[in-house]
Amino acid sequence: MLKDYKGALEDLDKADVLEPNNALTLRNRGNVKRMLKEYQGALEDLDKADVLEPNNAFTLRSRGIVKGMLDEYPGALEDLDKSDILEPNNAITLGIRGDVKNMLKEYLGALEDLDKADVLEPNNAFTLKSRGDVKYMLHDYQGALKDLDKADDLEPNNSFTLKSRGIVKYMLDDYQGALEDLDKADVLEPINAITLGIRGDVKKMLKEYQGALEDLDKADVLEPNNAFTLKSRGDVKYMLHDYQGALKDLDKADVLEPNNAFTLRSCGIVKYMLDDYQGALEDLDKADVIEPNNAFTLKIRGDDAERISRSLGGP
Repeated sequence: MLKDYKGALEDLDKADVLEPNNALTLRNRGNVKRMLKEYQGALEDLDKADVLEPNNAFTLRSRGIVKGMLDEYPGALEDLDKSDILEPNNAITLGIRGDVKNMLKEYLGALEDLDKADVLEPNNAFTLKSRGDVKYMLHDYQGALKDLDKADDLEPNNSFTLKSRGIVKYMLDDYQGALEDLDKADVLEPINAITLGIRGDVKKMLKEYQGALEDLDKADVLEPNNAFTLKSRGDVKYMLHDYQGALKDLDKADVLEPNNAFTLRSCGIVKYMLDDYQGALEDLDKADVIEPNNAFTLKIRGDDAERISRSLGGP
């Protein structure tokens, strides 16, 4: 099928002049505008079509997709639910609704829809990408990797797939594989805060500290006040012996995301290096309450307690 959306739009514009307020014309033109990423114009046409001919499954599905693209997720879900009642077991409706539920953090409902969509239409890259993302959110990293690998085979060089797979590999401690995917994603979609933030942390794990700092600095400019970026950058600065800079980032992370064991442990270690033994002990005590029996916390806290004892004239 030829996809001459601009030509189709011209024809539908003429049809609308000749016969205004035709639901079919408006529905089709709204869908064409959607394909051309003219989402506001698409929404206007689909709203009119819905008034002229209510309860049309195609109109509701198309409008649900458009609202999703405009980040109007509750409205999108409402339209897709209605479309599903009017025309059950439609793979497109279920796939898009699953993705919308993912954005609304309804992960189990999302997985249910995406599983159904995959049965109705197997080997759909969009469905597999979305389901991979949902499985990641549900901590099913192996399942996520399986879906994202399939999606990459069906639709290579997709920045979303590569970014998601890079994050999953990172969670599975496959740092080299993660770096490869994130590098590719960065080429396809440069200046993405998520890609840069995760890649910075991956480089940290691979002990590429200068490269990590570069990525995390860029991520911080694109999306300031991100706790993950600040935690990671604080850790990198610590490894580069910039203890004051590390403490500044970790303090900010602690304000944005309080009671995080990793942040508190890192703060404790940095304060220990800055000879603030009392402050270090307080942070490490908090970290131990949140995440008990962490060997690293216990070791540093033991050393710290000994230093405090000596500073007070103990043995």
